[in-house]
Amino acid sequence: MTAFADKVVIVTGGGSGIGRAAALAFAQQGAKVLITARREAPLVEVTAGSPRIASLVADVAEPEDAGRTVARVIELWGRLDVLVNNAGAGAILPLTEATAEKIASILAVNVVGPSLLAAAAVPYLASSKGAIVNISSTFGHKAAADLSHYAASKAALEHLTRCWALELAPRGIRVNAVAAGPTESNALTGMMGLSPQDAAAIEAQEREHIPLKRRGVPGEVARWILALSDPAADWVTGQVIAVDGGLSVR
Repeated sequence: MTAFADKVVIVTGGGSGIGRAAALAFAQQGAKVLITARREAPLVEVTAGSPRIASLVADVAEPEDAGRTVARVIELWGRLDVLVNNAGAGAILPLTEATAEKIASILAVNVVGPSLLAAAAVPYLASSKGAIVNISSTFGHKAAADLSHYAASKAALEHLTRCWALELAPRGIRVNAVAAGPTESNALTGMMGLSPQDAAAIEAQEREHIPLKRRGVPGEVARWILALSDPAADWVTGQVIAVDGGLSVR
């Protein structure tokens, strides 16, 4: 038996990258996991890899999907122990190109969505003395040109982490965050909308700037998500753990 045997976990953005790695790792440790994403195909691929993983097509930017996601996990397994707010949105967005719509779309996924999911999950996490893990970024606390609104949204998520930790501690709920550095995934071509050529150029620049001279892999971030979710970490709350090869201290 492991620390996650029969625990129940929600992972948003679980169809790829860090979310996929975290979902598979939780399942391997005995947890039952509900993953969400906007597209069904990636979810089907992940659930095929483990009988402990179920999926739900849901968009964290849609307010009604927060309650629907939590209701589904309770319908399936009757409890909730861990919420991983992993789904993210971003764009390379110079200030002079920012519009109200573009800014709102980033905040809807990175700030509003996690807030509504956490609020819907609180009664069940209080019952299980569970945990929330928010997935931030190095740029939640490190400045970067042309990423101001993405960075600001992650800075907001990090401060929400600290505020929720204080607010929810009396109910026995721990709240922490993992600030992931550049990680091997399709984020640059997918979330950021870059061409493969531009993405490759940025990846090369990132490798040069990261002190350990390489980009991370999703499993390296997932390991820390599990560590902060583990009941053995029951005296850790309000923390933001940087997993970024040293980029944040460069």
